[in-house]
Amino acid sequence: MNSLAHAPVMSAEVVAALHPRDDDILVDATFGRGGHTRALLEKLGPNGRMFVMDRDPVACAFARQWAAGEPRLTVIQAPFSKLADALGMHGIAGRVGGLVLDLGVSSPQLDDPARGFSFMRDGPLDMRMDPTCGAPVSEWLVEVDEQELVSILRTLGEERFAKRIARAVVQTRSQKTLSTTRELAELVRGCVPSREPGKHPATRTFQALRIHVNRELEELDSVLPQALEILEPGGRLVVISFHSLEDRRVKNFLRDAAKGDPFPPDFPVRQKELRPAISVLRRPQRPSAEEISANPRARSAVLRSAQKCLEQPA
Repeated sequence: MNSLAHAPVMSAEVVAALHPRDDDILVDATFGRGGHTRALLEKLGPNGRMFVMDRDPVACAFARQWAAGEPRLTVIQAPFSKLADALGMHGIAGRVGGLVLDLGVSSPQLDDPARGFSFMRDGPLDMRMDPTCGAPVSEWLVEVDEQELVSILRTLGEERFAKRIARAVVQTRSQKTLSTTRELAELVRGCVPSREPGKHPATRTFQALRIHVNRELEELDSVLPQALEILEPGGRLVVISFHSLEDRRVKNFLRDAAKGDPFPPDFPVRQKELRPAISVLRRPQRPSAEEISANPRARSAVLRSAQKCLEQPA
């Protein structure tokens, strides 16, 4: 396996935002194929440490091969909702100098037809980031209530034709199981009367089902508070999101953490007494035109960064 086959999104911006020191403890909680990890390791000295996490056993197998020749690297297979517990077992909670979260599905997952993430390649309709846990999308679609499916397509995929798609799924499953990505993609194509420029008709449906089956938003809501817990004072957090559902959560979390204690608006307290948990480092960043040209999958990326305050609330 070759990690260089996968281009990490906004790698230079990640390194600049985390600004690692030689002896830092860094965490890449979404290892994928190690693009961001490789860039960060280059900035660490021999006493630095790098902890990487991923729920995908294939990604972790790759990471362990790499770790065999890299003594600074420790691999943890777990969803990032287990971040604090996993790092606590290694005795580094509250000592991490930098943490990166690169959200969503990775390019290797999309490019492997056997994983069932992409409508561009026919394969089993799975979409699980950890294939050892839970049911694949094909099994879930057999049982899901039509109204629940409508709600998921609307909420997680912002799909305007959710009712048509859900009705077609229910009608089709009475005759056969939707077992491949091509079957689902063709079903959705027949339900969507118009195409968004540059988008396959099934884009929103596949996004919604993938987010649901992997509980991606619940995972994100869980990990963000833990990120502040594991960072040392002055430690930095970088989050890269790829759609508005993720980015909105990240933006709101950072905004609220930067405000400090949630006193009522009319409560008589001075600004300096609010004790914010973080400071936002800069405005949201997007990939350059050159990066998008070289890696079109980067086009929707948004990078947000923050630093844990030196003085924390008591």
